[in-house]
Amino acid sequence: MNTLLVYSHLRWNFVYQRPQHVLSRIASEWPVVFIEEPVPGAPSDRIEFIAAAPGVEVWRPHLRGSEHGMHPTHKAAMQRLVAQALRQRKIEDYWIWFYTPMALPFAEALEPGGVIYDCMDELSMFKGAPPQLLEQEAALFRAADLVFTGGRSLYNAKRGRHPNVHCFPSSVDALHFRPGVSDHPAQASLPHPRLGYCGVIDERIDIELIAGIAAARPDWQLVMVGPTAKIDPASLPRHSNIHWLGQQSYADLPAFINGWDICLLPFALNDATRFISPTKTLEYMACGKPSVSTAIRDVVEPYGHVVPIRADAAGFVEACDAIMARNVQERDAHQTEVDGIIAKTSWDATAAGMVELIAKAQSARESRPLSAATSIAAELRRGLSGASATVAGAAAS
Repeated sequence: MNTLLVYSHLRWNFVYQRPQHVLSRIASEWPVVFIEEPVPGAPSDRIEFIAAAPGVEVWRPHLRGSEHGMHPTHKAAMQRLVAQALRQRKIEDYWIWFYTPMALPFAEALEPGGVIYDCMDELSMFKGAPPQLLEQEAALFRAADLVFTGGRSLYNAKRGRHPNVHCFPSSVDALHFRPGVSDHPAQASLPHPRLGYCGVIDERIDIELIAGIAAARPDWQLVMVGPTAKIDPASLPRHSNIHWLGQQSYADLPAFINGWDICLLPFALNDATRFISPTKTLEYMACGKPSVSTAIRDVVEPYGHVVPIRADAAGFVEACDAIMARNVQERDAHQTEVDGIIAKTSWDATAAGMVELIAKAQSARESRPLSAATSIAAELRRGLSGASATVAGAAAS
């Protein structure tokens, strides 16, 4: 293999998270082509080529159709544009990496050397998930050589569905997220105490919890950093001590976090959060900041001994009061625990582990006798035809 083709439902310039961390590192081993979901409403079909990072080129399709996301109506145009781009870039020896099963139909005409599925979220439980997603994921499991999961909960849910599933939970770049970074100008005028959150603000965030904390302690400043998605921004609480600062650059996040007294993991407990492994948990720790969380399993199980777990605004207020009342010895003991956690993980180690497993899977493919070799494109088409039949049968019933 000389290239990884990555199909993603997330844009490279959206919130900097698992795909960017992992792929920017893997690109030192194999060049990465990151194929985003289409931008609809274009005057003509085309691909915008973006040099995103060393070894990473983003292909951003612009299509004439009006549908958003990996919609079936985009299939023919996407297949044609990607095939043209592969010929133009002279890319022939490649593996395909999927972040969403919804992209599977777009790749069924390709001839990859292997298939990787990095399951970072349970997308079927997200707001607006299409009904065919589960069947397409089943097809992807049948075609994949290798499956990664974004956390222990997802691993436990997926490990019985494929013989080669590996857990790679969220990690951290501790050199980027470090203590002592100067406060960010956007919040520098805010008084303390400051409580902060950074990440996407969508159906996974408990908005009533945020409002409740703000109402209970009007002298506390709540700083919310991140883009709003899939919820109406007008529905966000507008207390004078809640500051919605929108999406900020990845480079600026340590400055925001270092300016907070306590960090928040204010997740709603719903279908969309059942399997999440929040990257910000370790980013807060790496900056030397204490945090409080709701009962997200991939926070409770590995980090519940250093992250207080609470259910509602009153609980969060009580936990924050207790954190701010810690004496020097208690703060030092907490920091020692956190430093030990951070020392055991890194995105560098995550990427290296993935590279090793990909190389093994590639060797396994190449060592198969020719009589046992099958076309991966045929596997993709066979899986998708089964998925289509299931969906059609369900619709008919």
